[in-house]
Amino acid sequence: MKISGKLIPHILTTDNRWVALLCWTAVAVFIHACSLEKFVPEDGHLLAKVELKSDTKRINPSSLEAYIRQRANSKWFSAFKIPVGIYALSGRDTTRWLNRTLQRIGEKPVIYDSLQAQLSCANLQSALQNQGFINARVELSTHTRGKRLTARYILHPGEPYTIRSLRYDIQDEAIARLLRLDRPASQSLQPGQPFSVARLEEERKRITRLLTDSGYYRFHKDFIVYGADSTHGNNEVDLVLHLLRYRADGNSPETAHPRYNIRQVRFSTNDSNRIHLRPRLLQRSTAIREGQPFSATDLQRTYNNFARMQAVRYTNIRFTLLPDTTLLDCDINISTNKPSTLSFQPEGTNTAGDLGAAASVTYENRNLFRGSELLSIQLRAAYEAITGLEGYQNKDYQEYNVETKLSFPSFVAPLLSRTFRRRSLATSELSVNWNLQNRPEFHRRVFSTAWRYRWNEPAHHIAYRYDLFDINYVYMPWISSTFKHDYIDTTGNRNAILRYNYEDLFILKMGFGLTFNDGLNALKLNFETAGNLLASLSRLLSMQQNASGKYSLLNIAYAQYAKVDADFTRLFHFDTRNSLALHFGLGVAYPYGNSTILPFEKRYFSGGANSVRGWRVRELGPGSFKGTDGRIDFINQTGDMKLDLNLEYRTFLGWKLHGALFIDAGNIWTLRNYAEQPGGQFRFDRFYRQLAAAYGLGLRLNFDYFVLRFDLGMKAINPAHTSSREHYPIAHPNLKRDFAFHFAVGLPF
Repeated sequence: MKISGKLIPHILTTDNRWVALLCWTAVAVFIHACSLEKFVPEDGHLLAKVELKSDTKRINPSSLEAYIRQRANSKWFSAFKIPVGIYALSGRDTTRWLNRTLQRIGEKPVIYDSLQAQLSCANLQSALQNQGFINARVELSTHTRGKRLTARYILHPGEPYTIRSLRYDIQDEAIARLLRLDRPASQSLQPGQPFSVARLEEERKRITRLLTDSGYYRFHKDFIVYGADSTHGNNEVDLVLHLLRYRADGNSPETAHPRYNIRQVRFSTNDSNRIHLRPRLLQRSTAIREGQPFSATDLQRTYNNFARMQAVRYTNIRFTLLPDTTLLDCDINISTNKPSTLSFQPEGTNTAGDLGAAASVTYENRNLFRGSELLSIQLRAAYEAITGLEGYQNKDYQEYNVETKLSFPSFVAPLLSRTFRRRSLATSELSVNWNLQNRPEFHRRVFSTAWRYRWNEPAHHIAYRYDLFDINYVYMPWISSTFKHDYIDTTGNRNAILRYNYEDLFILKMGFGLTFNDGLNALKLNFETAGNLLASLSRLLSMQQNASGKYSLLNIAYAQYAKVDADFTRLFHFDTRNSLALHFGLGVAYPYGNSTILPFEKRYFSGGANSVRGWRVRELGPGSFKGTDGRIDFINQTGDMKLDLNLEYRTFLGWKLHGALFIDAGNIWTLRNYAEQPGGQFRFDRFYRQLAAAYGLGLRLNFDYFVLRFDLGMKAINPAHTSSREHYPIAHPNLKRDFAFHFAVGLPF
């Protein structure tokens, strides 16, 4: 949804009063925060600050903050104790509604507890010892000033211990032959490595994983214990890894660990007498094989395969041990979803201040061919009353859309091995879309169809997308004579970009995408190219070029270009409430061969909720270009290259509320010099002087499954102006000119 700029002046009429109110509220909160002593017992102290320091650079103190049991009151943006200040506004009389409300919204003052502090010392010492600092000490000191107390924890890790020698004591001969831990290449622990409990635990997990994937169904890590000897000094440890023999319970004798094989795999359902899925699909989705040893990895892969199926609600897998044998029967119980659904969704629209309504009806079949294929058919209709247009007969906008998708829960492609298909978490998707738009200026028809693959590697946090083909056909059956006269039929080259985007167009593209996200680092790479196959066929078949020197398909000049996008985000966590997000985005698209201009849908724009937030969407750039005609600037304020640089400080405010302070920079440019976009071409010697900058603050409502975001942005540097007053609005702010409000769903990056 886009918020119209026409609403802004109305908001600004009361802006001064709201600013004054917020300032006085902040002052009141600050004053009351200074009088928190009324909530402190006579013999107690308010925990004002907690410090964690180390006497060596070997340890990062911030990584151990989680072991401190008692923390000072939280701060907004790591600086302002607003929550406890709100609590301080309340009185002691909890029977009053206002006091109860303020205490519920705010945060209760933290009273220093010496017992919790001693437990924190013990936790910190234990954590250091687990990291290999066996002789670690933690010193606690407190400093009081009136009723306020600062607790300071000083870490004295000492010298870290290393592994001097390692010996494996495998008491089961079959397991010893399988693991071959007597060979250094099969060992994860090595002499000379730092000694730490985490490293030892990883070795336990590694060995356990190897054994449970090799048929040892009843093996668990508790059968592995360590012995450590550090008495010889020199900060070195002699390690012994003991792998104990099998014992069913405390009273059972020790035996060799049993190795189990799968006898048979059976399928069942609670929904009916038969499973509404093809037997071949069930077999392909089951990684557990008859006659093979039990494998925990195959078990998890089977769960994952069935969880991806739209037709499956849940899966339960049980193993039954045959008495007096080492054979297992595997029972897979499948509960299926309702095969088809029909839904209706109304919505309101607001495009540049033009209000309207839309409605969509969606039909879904989750098991079309009894192979968990998902068929989705959506019918959508929208209407908007357009204002501000003159010289046109109609003053409304109508859109009708039919979108059909058919998704398969696997690779649907020849020449792929059965093993690869079984091990890949993939989907294949065919989509067909027809869009009809009737505007006062023109009528547009868009047909598109695509075949794409998606697959991922959860262990490496990577997802892939490959577009085998993506066809887009744009047809302009009617253009208003007024619009043609004003913009398209003018002489010269001024409106070359505009004219190109109101012609019939054919795009045949291929693309590849990669996404990586480990929770702290997020990387998106996308590459697409269009028209190369058609260009090769045109030259091979010696096809004739039109008057503009371009090859055509069905009398339509097809587009030819290459486009690359890279997007990187790094998240820094200061504590549980505060974090910093750094974002870098770069996109380059180049038309060549049969095209001199990129299609409008492939061009970049700047400004808006996910870009430089001091500008509304499509209002920035390219370069130093300044729009002159608000009716067509959405065409001219596009480019072939985009750069985004963002810095956002995020903090938890309370309940579902999160706040943000941000600084944005960036712009778009053209790679060619277009007459209608003066100052828009990218040049290395001046692009850095054309970077726009903005700052602002945001409010987020985080409901876990989605985030509502409100951002207030102000221009700081405006490359469209040359005068100092307008070029640097940060020094001469004008709310009416430099302010932008954004509403969006989800985080910006």
